[in-house]
Amino acid sequence: MSDSLYDVVIVGGGIVGLATAYEITLRAPGLSVVVLEAEDRLAAHQSGHNSGVIHSGLYYKPNSLKARYCTEGREAMYRFCREYGIAHERCGKVVVATRNEELPVLEELKRRGQANGLRGIRLLDPAELRDHEPHVAGIVGLFVPDTGIADYPAVVRRLAELTNAAGSEVRLSTRLLSCDRRQGALTLTTSQGEVRCRFLINCAGLQSDRIAQCCGVRPDVQITPFRGEYYQLVPQRRHLVRNLIYPVPDPRFPFLGVHFTRMVHGEVEAGPNAVLALKREGYRHRDVSVRDIGQMVCYPGFWNMVKRYWKTGMAELYRSLSKQAFLRALQRLVPELRSQDIHPAGAGVRAQALARDGSLVDDFRILAAPQMVHVLNAPSPAATASLRIAQAIVDLVASHADCPSPRLTRTSIRKAI
Repeated sequence: MSDSLYDVVIVGGGIVGLATAYEITLRAPGLSVVVLEAEDRLAAHQSGHNSGVIHSGLYYKPNSLKARYCTEGREAMYRFCREYGIAHERCGKVVVATRNEELPVLEELKRRGQANGLRGIRLLDPAELRDHEPHVAGIVGLFVPDTGIADYPAVVRRLAELTNAAGSEVRLSTRLLSCDRRQGALTLTTSQGEVRCRFLINCAGLQSDRIAQCCGVRPDVQITPFRGEYYQLVPQRRHLVRNLIYPVPDPRFPFLGVHFTRMVHGEVEAGPNAVLALKREGYRHRDVSVRDIGQMVCYPGFWNMVKRYWKTGMAELYRSLSKQAFLRALQRLVPELRSQDIHPAGAGVRAQALARDGSLVDDFRILAAPQMVHVLNAPSPAATASLRIAQAIVDLVASHADCPSPRLTRTSIRKAI
């Protein structure tokens, strides 16, 4: 039990939660902030289970939050990594068309990239494509030089260190159970006792809709978990991929298709697919939660999604269960790859917001409520955009009538870092 009254409590110790805590310490150094993380470590879920890509902003609808926050956040992330010595590289990527019917989508990606301010983006003929990636097969490639790679778990650790150094707290193994308003403040019941605060920020990722509900907010979406499974190339075959190789994505989905990513420590990952998980933290096929399944099937949006996309879902499930099917998808891009060249390398779970009509929410979604801000949809490229998302969150706090401090001003993140 704590009698202290904190100015701000942030729920979630991933990259968005820690970036938000860091942004608050920059704008209002004297504000008391505590980050509550349910797991026994930081970056336990999305922030620590991704391919480490610094996204360029290529795919997103111009003027959407994803487009704006990704392109601005990308440069902030590069600066942050440089300043604090975190492994990263602006290595570029190629998006590869292997069939003529993919060419209009590739042209649209080029148009979007240019509309989003990407520099040096250009189409490559087969010979130019081979100059960039000698082992790739394709009829046309799109070169995107602003894409990069970074060690995101190291970014989270550095953000936590900076937050602690500024006098704020990070508490692990502290799960939020309930939230009540008492005498103008919020009283949070957690697995480690009570915490009182003036303002709450929900960055809980896979649990964000449930946190909103326990705070008395009814979100208009529900988190649906999609597991993305990865393979790695064996060390002797890493030379098949110089940097990043992506397929032309299906524009109906917010997923990018299985691709190749050279990581900051030299490994080459292949994946992920996108299969419905049976548990919100379901990183393995055998991870099943009756509660999560029950909530999923009782939500009208789930069945509307199934009606729309069941064929695609079955194809993803087949690829999840069959290494050969996964390999065939990879061989479209790199035909030299063989079964013995890849081995399983873990999985991540995407916290995807699903609307009641069955549509997968494509943009970031951040909801303000009295004394609260809830981040209800922040999948990829949230890691890339995390410093910019943090700025938007703190702007919302600052514009609220119950803002805990007048020192929270709309300072630009570009000046702050």
